[in-house]
Amino acid sequence: MMSIIKQPPEVTTMNSTIRPSLAPNQPGQSRRDASPADIHDDAQPAIEVAGFDAWYGDFQALKNLNMVIPEKRITAFIGPSGCGKSTFLRWINRMNDLVPSARATGTLKLHGQDLLDKSTDVVDLRRHVGMVFQKPNPFPKSIYDNVAFGPRLHFKMSRGELNQVVEQSLRSAALWDEVKDRLKSPALSLSGGQQQRLCIARAIAVGPSVLLMDEPCSALDPRSTAAIEDLMTQLRNDYTIAIVTHNMQQASRVSDYSAFMYQGALIEFGPTEQVFTKPKNEQTQNYITGRFG
Repeated sequence: MMSIIKQPPEVTTMNSTIRPSLAPNQPGQSRRDASPADIHDDAQPAIEVAGFDAWYGDFQALKNLNMVIPEKRITAFIGPSGCGKSTFLRWINRMNDLVPSARATGTLKLHGQDLLDKSTDVVDLRRHVGMVFQKPNPFPKSIYDNVAFGPRLHFKMSRGELNQVVEQSLRSAALWDEVKDRLKSPALSLSGGQQQRLCIARAIAVGPSVLLMDEPCSALDPRSTAAIEDLMTQLRNDYTIAIVTHNMQQASRVSDYSAFMYQGALIEFGPTEQVFTKPKNEQTQNYITGRFG
């Protein structure tokens, strides 16, 4: 049994795992096949996608996706609104299970584990795959209790261990120095940029291996956006990050790999520098240069 576990910051070991995978479905013909060969550095595969299709009722939102997302790198998903970027992110941590009409087929693996397997513990999966949304969504609790919420739910810890997790998570989110003297203050008293970093700290606190970010800067001012981008570049040393963004400059600044999607299909995937300067597909070129989208 392969574990996908990452430990919380300098705290005791966690022993739960995602259950073993079933045999994957056979992928169909791909518009743009991707394999470990698409990873152009020494990164290991983190998320493997093959012949992946997804629907909302009769509407097919994702069409035969094939790609390998590298470990401890930032992968940006770009493309016009409605092309399936956010839908794909929500399948990685099975949030679409909450949508009655949503279904998916194909292969979607995290560190070798089949995320679509019916035996997958979805609650445990969401601990390993954190998510940060477009608009900051801190709980109506104190700063401390926001970060401590997940560890309290999932683990048995002493007060001292919990304090350590909170501090290390806030440090990892570059927020500790700004809030260390007011941890009992309401999280909603923070600025928008601070709230978003608090949500990142809350995700980190339960020891994920993957962070999903769905337009994490779209509601922020330029200064807060720069802080989040700096934070992402630091976090990629420890986490696999997938970000959805409509900001082409942001994608080119922060990501190592880029995936261009259009009408539910993956059109092009590769190193960001190559995708932005020497795209292999004319549609990619047209989108990046602003001819549509």
